[in-house]
Amino acid sequence: MTEVFTGNFTQQEPIPEEGIEAALRVMRSGRLHRYNTVGDDPGEVALLEQEFAAAMGARYALAVASGGYALACALRAVGVKPGDRVLTNAFTLAPVPGAIASVGAVPLFVGVTEALVIDLDDLAAKADQADVLMLSHMRGHLCDMDRLLQICADAGIQVIEDCAHTMGARWNGRLSGTDGVIGCYSTQTYKHMNSGEGGLLITDDAQVMARAVMLSGSYMLYDRHLAAPDAATFEAVKYDTPNVSGRMDNLRAAILRPQLRALGTQCDRWNERYRVVETGLRDTTGLTVIERSEQEYFVGSSIQFLLLDWPDAAIQEVQRRCAARGVELKWFGGAEPVGFTSRYDSWRYAPSAPMPASDRVLKAILDMRLPLTFSTQDCALIARIIRAEVSAVYQSL
Repeated sequence: MTEVFTGNFTQQEPIPEEGIEAALRVMRSGRLHRYNTVGDDPGEVALLEQEFAAAMGARYALAVASGGYALACALRAVGVKPGDRVLTNAFTLAPVPGAIASVGAVPLFVGVTEALVIDLDDLAAKADQADVLMLSHMRGHLCDMDRLLQICADAGIQVIEDCAHTMGARWNGRLSGTDGVIGCYSTQTYKHMNSGEGGLLITDDAQVMARAVMLSGSYMLYDRHLAAPDAATFEAVKYDTPNVSGRMDNLRAAILRPQLRALGTQCDRWNERYRVVETGLRDTTGLTVIERSEQEYFVGSSIQFLLLDWPDAAIQEVQRRCAARGVELKWFGGAEPVGFTSRYDSWRYAPSAPMPASDRVLKAILDMRLPLTFSTQDCALIARIIRAEVSAVYQSL
């Protein structure tokens, strides 16, 4: 009998009861705005920032309205101006070049390898063309961060890390987001902590954080932050930094604080599911599994594989056949953007020369979420379905 998967690829786990109770307390108080506090109560947002900074081993943290806002705020905070060029990955999601364009800067795309990480040879070749790299750890894949940091140090490039898919991940033991000047994170529903929308950024640079806090819309209430620089640092920036309001509210912070405490356990659970699917797909003829470095502790909340050099119609047939059996695969190779999938040549506000080597990889990427509502048995079933349908289509090529 043909197996069919009946789970839902967009169904996340419920918010922890502790978070629900905290959210109810905030709603009953009516004090949702982060600065609407009384007495010695610092508010949920300030506490979340303090706890997130400690969890990431950073000096400072700021909670904001979304991961995309965190990226644009980071660009402004390091001094990116309209017309500046900013290096970034060709394989990423639209909010990354969108953040660059939103500050009037120009994305300069760097290629992707078959390991789905930024092409460090291409980065080295383009390093003299920009002063900032917005590095997207796309779909949780970490490049050789030691080599990347050396390239950037040699060229005087500031690194902003987009850690939307790597909250809790590590390279050589270092937490993702702590290698660059700023690390940016998302708490959108499909990320590693869920507040619907939300974002966080961290840095050890006092002036950068002071500018970020002012940018986020602190007015002159920066003294209410628990994970920010001292007042003297703000004196140097407070009159010259525009308010581009994008604060997080106490309701979302209340939901997130219990999730932060469980982050390590959740990351291990994602990786357990990832490894089951990876094992089930390995050695499937025509399918390339993405090999992970021993130096990388990743967070497998999604999984990707490649159908390298397959005709478009054959890849779409794999998608169709898997969907008929309940398995949702997203394809980054389509000529038109579909849902969240898009390619660097989809973003016409950021024109780029063709990148044939990267195009070959992008055309081959199939992507699948792995929510924690899936059991390991579900993951094994999903892998069997993909394996069977890839094999069937491959035999017809």
